[in-house]
Formats: sequence, structure tokens, C-alpha cells
Amino acid sequence: MTEVSAAPKVPGPRDEARLRVIIADDDILLRESIASLLERSGFAVVAQVSDATQLLQSAAAQLPDLVITDIRMPPTHTTEGLDAAQQIRRQFPQVNVLVLSAYVELTHATDLLTSGGGIGYLLKSRVTDVQEFVDTLHRVAHGSSAVDPALVQELVTAHRRDDRLTELTSREKEVLALMAEGRSNAGIAHRLWISEGTVEKHVRSILNKLDLPETDDDHRRVLAVIAFLEAR
Repeated sequence: MTEVSAAPKVPGPRDEARLRVIIADDDILLRESIASLLERSGFAVVAQVSDATQLLQSAAAQLPDLVITDIRMPPTHTTEGLDAAQQIRRQFPQVNVLVLSAYVELTHATDLLTSGGGIGYLLKSRVTDVQEFVDTLHRVAHGSSAVDPALVQELVTAHRRDDRLTELTSREKEVLALMAEGRSNAGIAHRLWISEGTVEKHVRSILNKLDLPETDDDHRRVLAVIAFLEAR
């Protein structure tokens, strides 16, 4: 069966106040499911596409608030989605991007994540809470960063030989993973059921142990952690 992708939707007057999203995935059932979820959650899905070429064309035509893309799409099913995401960021830095994939692509992912704010990377298999997923989309669409803890763990594992990483306690590693998701100290405190003051102490300890500067900017914290891990 030949798949026919949905044509880009032209946003109407009611869409102007809603976050405008393009969804790129060659799995039509998944794509339609995400689109339905987003429409019910107040987003405006302005296009659904099945390959990187259509994604680039739609992004240029629509200039959405957010692009949600898979990594592996036709024709080679390797890194077309990530490559397209990086090109979109170069050409249209105001367009925010969330990679939603079944795979961890370490090198390409860190390249994208260090391109600026408004970038996210989630694993499909770990999206188990609809409201949390929607909240993440809102954060990324408004310029924050979100990194799946599994990707952070891959980075930590890949560079475990560094003595400074081994100095982190189990709790500090949990806080580090949530920092990389782009969460604020308040958000981390809520997630771990600890006080915000305790989180602040953990963050200071992590930054000191990793020899990173302190900052209140969530995205800069993500970049600092990823840049440190990637540089090892």
C-alpha cells in the first residue's frame, strides 16, 4: 500500500493563539495518534509528513512553533529526521524541535542538543504519561530543553572513566538527569518529593564536582552538562 501523507493544513483564525506543530513520522498510525492527542490538548497540527524532504518543505512553508520528528525515516531509515532537524535549526532558529524516537543516537543527538534552546529528545518507549508528554511539548515549544534520562545515562556510561562523574551520589545522578530534561529546581523538587532547598544543594554539589559554572538558566544548565559529558 502506498502511503499518502496529509497535506499541510493552513491555520485558520482560531489557530493563531495555539502552538502550531508539524509531525514527521513514517508510521501513519502513530503520526495520526499524536496529531489527535495534540489537537485535543490545544495544539494546532498544521502538517503531517512521512519523510525528511516533506518535513523540510513544510517547515519552510509553515514556520511552526514546534516540529516533532522521528530519527529514522525514508528512504534509508538512518538519521534523516535528525539531519532534517539540524537543517531546520540552521535555517529557521526560531523553530523549536522535539525528536521523538525509538533509538538513542548519541553523536547526532548531542550535536542537535547543543544548537540552542527549544530542543528536546525523548524515547517513544518511555512516554507513559500523557500529561507529562504534553507539558514537555509546551516547555520545548517555549524555548526550554528536554532530554530523556536514558540519553543522559548513555552519556554518563560512555564517559564513566572520568573520576568526577564517579564522585556523584545516586541522588545527584537523579538530579542531573532531571536537570538535563530542562526542569527547574522547583520541578526537580516536585518530581523527587524533596524540598527545593535540598535540590539547590544537590545542584551546587553537582556543578562543583563537574567543575561547571552555576547558572539559573535551565537551558544553559543542560548545555553545560551535555557539553561536559561529550567533551570527555
